[in-house]
Amino acid sequence: MTASITSIHHFTSFDGTKIAWTEVGEGSPVVLIHGYMSDAHTNWVRYGHAAKIAAAGRRVIMPDLRGHGHSDRPHDPAAYPADALAMDGEALIAHLGLTDYDLGGYSLGARTAMRMLARGIVPAPKRVVFAGMGLEGLLDTHRRAGHFRDILDNLGSYERGSPKWMVEAFLKTTKGDPVALRHVIDTFVDSSREQVLAVEQPVLVLAGEEDDDNGSHAELAAMLANATLVEVPGGHMSSVTKPEMGDALAAFLRD
Repeated sequence: MTASITSIHHFTSFDGTKIAWTEVGEGSPVVLIHGYMSDAHTNWVRYGHAAKIAAAGRRVIMPDLRGHGHSDRPHDPAAYPADALAMDGEALIAHLGLTDYDLGGYSLGARTAMRMLARGIVPAPKRVVFAGMGLEGLLDTHRRAGHFRDILDNLGSYERGSPKWMVEAFLKTTKGDPVALRHVIDTFVDSSREQVLAVEQPVLVLAGEEDDDNGSHAELAAMLANATLVEVPGGHMSSVTKPEMGDALAAFLRD
């Protein structure tokens, strides 16, 4: 049976910001958080990953981060305190009353999941997915933050086909809000080595074999106590489009 996507839902987060989420499937819940400049549909639904996980017996819950997708996109810098994305994730889990769930994300979504763990989310997830993420991307957010600030501050100036032009093209595809997205960068918080080492859950470290945008995923897997490393074809932007991504997620998250 093919699972169908439900309508988009909203709830009010810790500071009054409206956060959207989409669901597919039934069973034990898994919360999956998308990457920067993306949204739940682009990251998880468009290329069939959510449907594969749902077919494996899971209720897939996919929020849109603040500043993204169908969630509020405030332009007030005060709406983007440090760790706001993690606090939104915590608020969603509390709103839905989840007690027995798995948690993961892609790129910024993986960093957000790590921040939720570092902050001591209760109840803690049973299993964790860090996709599109390397060790540097958790320990030192400054390089990626500077990279995206530079892109957003110079939109329209890139040579066609260049890496930064590709990021701008992706921004247009997802109908991103450059003002809100620049503020999102201010929410980034580094995790410490001690916080990463403290992750005891089974973890799937999943990344494109050519993806080093957030540092080494192999180094991240090696640091974690109970990690499985899976590489799929492609780089940071292209691996999300590959069917192998959904296959690996479904295999790890199968209930």
